[in-house]
Amino acid sequence: MNVKHARFDTLLRVGVVSAGLVLAGCASGPAPKGRAPVAYSALTPTQAQDIAIHALGLVGTPYRYGGNTVDGGFDCSGLINYVYRSSAGVAPPRTVAQLAGFGQPVDSRDLQTGDLVLFGGGRPTHAGIYVGNGQFVHAPSSGGDVRLDKLNGPYWSRQALEVRRP
Repeated sequence: MNVKHARFDTLLRVGVVSAGLVLAGCASGPAPKGRAPVAYSALTPTQAQDIAIHALGLVGTPYRYGGNTVDGGFDCSGLINYVYRSSAGVAPPRTVAQLAGFGQPVDSRDLQTGDLVLFGGGRPTHAGIYVGNGQFVHAPSSGGDVRLDKLNGPYWSRQALEVRRP
């Protein structure tokens, strides 16, 4: 973890910051062959908070298609996979299409910290991690960085939204 990310993560942990794609950029292809289905369970409130803090600490990490590490960069599903695995020991599917069946569906009015937000309708094409206060962290597109955006912002508020709770 670089100094910028470590400093930001530290600030988050001490309470300074409350943790309450352009669509073509995400890995959304079929599941790798021979891979067993991923098991999941409900997150505890502590795990959900850890997920949000970790995701916020990765803001500024470069985007990379197929990326799933801090050093190599992230695409949207790689970011989700990395954060959930390292913060909560949960192994979500690796593609956005598979994330659409992960966990339980939740009404968007009932969003909670740590929920997954998926965009694009019947077959989602982008995803992020809800961190509270109407905001989510995601890896939006080539040439960009992991960032924090508002669900009610001009672009995202016009996208079909699905919420999943692992």
